[in-house]
Amino acid sequence: MLNFNEIKKNYSFYQDQLKKRNYILNIDKFKKLEKKRKKLQINSENKISEHKRLSKHLIYRQKIYYNCDDFKDKLINSRIYVNFLKKKLEKIKNKIYKMLLVVPNVPYYNVPIGTNEKHNKVIYYWGKKNKYNFSIMDHIEIGNKLQGFDWKASSIISGSGYVIMKGLIARLHRALGQFMLDVQTKINGYEEVYVPTVVRDTCMIGSGQLPKFKTDLFHTYTMHNNNKKKKYSNLFLIPTSEVPLVNLINDTIISSKKLPLKFTALSSCFRAETNTYGKNVKGLIRNRQFDKVEIIQVVRPEESECTLEKLTQHAEKILKLLQLPYRKILLCTGELGFSSQKTYDLEVWLPAQNLYREVSSCSMVGDFQSRRINARYKDNDNKKNFFLHTLNGSGLAVGRTLAAILENFQCSDGNIAIPEVLQYPYMNGMKFLV
Repeated sequence: MLNFNEIKKNYSFYQDQLKKRNYILNIDKFKKLEKKRKKLQINSENKISEHKRLSKHLIYRQKIYYNCDDFKDKLINSRIYVNFLKKKLEKIKNKIYKMLLVVPNVPYYNVPIGTNEKHNKVIYYWGKKNKYNFSIMDHIEIGNKLQGFDWKASSIISGSGYVIMKGLIARLHRALGQFMLDVQTKINGYEEVYVPTVVRDTCMIGSGQLPKFKTDLFHTYTMHNNNKKKKYSNLFLIPTSEVPLVNLINDTIISSKKLPLKFTALSSCFRAETNTYGKNVKGLIRNRQFDKVEIIQVVRPEESECTLEKLTQHAEKILKLLQLPYRKILLCTGELGFSSQKTYDLEVWLPAQNLYREVSSCSMVGDFQSRRINARYKDNDNKKNFFLHTLNGSGLAVGRTLAAILENFQCSDGNIAIPEVLQYPYMNGMKFLV
């Protein structure tokens, strides 16, 4: 959430910045509500002061006179009016708050300006693409040949957008998740956290998922009146473990000595994908349920930009150890996620499709989330509290990484060479999927 006090100081600046990411800030509506709020605030404060004076005067008169009914009536009426003004003021504040909830973050100063992916900036390419002297297969064909995918059963059980993995494919998928966790904890220094996959709506609001992405989320409901009436609950399935990880610092004040905080989690993620019908839905590229290792850092504001570079390198470490070719992309303003100030995408090479696919998105969020969840740190030098900065990234999406391994490490005999770092202990010394 943006700082409304800062917006009020320079409406045009925020309007111009948000226009870069294709968002029109309704300045007139904000100004109108703020004018009402200010007027009500002053009126309310004056009436509260008047009520206090009246209360003191009543106490004084009660010591002298027996009959003070007129003053008591005035005091009761004053209290009723003060409460009325408070409710009216709270209503205006709530309208401003709800408007701010749907305003995206402001792009960082060095993010390239653009409207779509054509304006993203390639930072560099890493790794050497394999050259094949045989006809290569995509990961779906490979998985089917190894009898590792059961699309028919997954369709019967859950519908489209889900996958059932079996045998060695399922084992490799599990090995990848464990490997990624080990790298993030043992090499990159993150603390592993096991998180719930069901969270309250307040957590979704705090991380920036609600209200913006409500139609993309799985919302749970309960049955009432002998199962005759459905009622939506306040619980959602997480689209990423970023949601519960960020909310670990909900409504806290952390000593600056304890910073940075570094969390990682392997979890199942759930996305309705309502806006992606017909787009890259085959195989493991875009599923409604998938596993992902998330990495989160919580830092002081001055360390935010530097931390983004480090966090992105922590995600890249996985791809380098797996020897998977990839490229690093700096997203333009029009491609930024709702909460992000600046984002790097890591796109892994898929030879059968002859293109790069996103496998990680690493973002600097600033104080956008911490303002929503009231997460601050105490500065030991001047003893003041400041809002924390949060950063998040995928380290990595397990299913897409699996797809990349199947395609990049296929052999002419139809077998799949297992990356050396996974052979032991994760695959118990196995060198090939046969």
